[in-house]
Amino acid sequence: MSGPTDTIFEQREFLKNHIQSTLAFYDPRVFSEDGGFFGCFLDDGTCFNPHIRQLVGSARYAVNYATAYRLYGDPKHFEWAKWGLDFLNTAHKQPNGHYAWLLEDGAIIDSRVMAYGHAFVLLAAAACHRVGISTALQILNDTYDFMETYFWDPSAGAYSDERDDTLQDLSPYRGQNANMHMCEALLAGWEATADVRFLDRAEQLAERFAFDLAAQSGGQIWEHYDNNWKADLAFNIDFPNHRYKPWGFQPGHQFEWSKLLLILHGERPDKKWVLKAQDLYNNAMETGWDEEFGGIVYGVAPDGKFCASEKYFWVHAEGFAAAWRLYNATNDQRYLLDYRRIWQWSWDYLIDHTHGAWFRVRNRDGSPIDNKKSPLGKTDYHTMGACWDVLGV
Repeated sequence: MSGPTDTIFEQREFLKNHIQSTLAFYDPRVFSEDGGFFGCFLDDGTCFNPHIRQLVGSARYAVNYATAYRLYGDPKHFEWAKWGLDFLNTAHKQPNGHYAWLLEDGAIIDSRVMAYGHAFVLLAAAACHRVGISTALQILNDTYDFMETYFWDPSAGAYSDERDDTLQDLSPYRGQNANMHMCEALLAGWEATADVRFLDRAEQLAERFAFDLAAQSGGQIWEHYDNNWKADLAFNIDFPNHRYKPWGFQPGHQFEWSKLLLILHGERPDKKWVLKAQDLYNNAMETGWDEEFGGIVYGVAPDGKFCASEKYFWVHAEGFAAAWRLYNATNDQRYLLDYRRIWQWSWDYLIDHTHGAWFRVRNRDGSPIDNKKSPLGKTDYHTMGACWDVLGV
């Protein structure tokens, strides 16, 4: 497929225009007069389920519009960020303090209390506080306190994963994904408030997952653990394509941790963060890059073989963001070349040049799997966020 020369992908004007074209896909169709934002779009922008709201999607929209307002100053985006945060704190939030995972026509249809979802509430509150939304700081502090009470395990130095809606029953499952996004949210909280407890906790999580727990799995970060934080190599072994808890090593999550370690290095410089970020990223690219078809696969088994060969939008976005940060941290040209080749594959196969935004997932060869561009949870927070990351904003 023809496209721009690969050097254009690092040009600021290209990245800014790409962000604007992505925002344009969602505007104005995403806004719901009944509260919050619609979250289920086909490739052409048709909403295929206007009645359902997922916690992660609701929070990510607030992040998107708070960030867009901060950078570009459109008053509508300020109002939309506030609209999204208000929806989180009214429709999703329950009397006992937790945020419901899934709503349909305002009623809870999935009552699980997920640390993963609350991490995104924390992230949304941080983004909204940064642009001056008056209710955001209280939500930020309340969510941190909720996580401290119901999910933080001080003996493990990590967050647990799931409770029931009474908050009495804690699942024995432990996972890295919720902790990774808590690390992201805590770094955003630190940036928004300069409250050192957020930075301290982010650093603690980075140490725990990138070093202590990764030692159980050859230095890479495994997804699943038992309630004693021992790597569970059998969990979901028959579901390497699972959306939130897939079996196998996830190149995309190694990229995300690499990026977080480099952000942490910017706040508390230590060469160990850079070296570990390189290690995680290098292993992910060596095992996850598809030499036959190009692009990065979803999952890699412990033996190094592909266990989920689909190509997801977010994996590539996080990949080029990590590559760019590593290039800036090390001045190693291979990371710049990686940045370009990840972008090029994305440009050729993952970006919708007709309707805008990114396709969610493609087959291994880049061909379409379905026509659902943005099902629940996908708001292009990953893709715009990666561009913003490269822009250094």
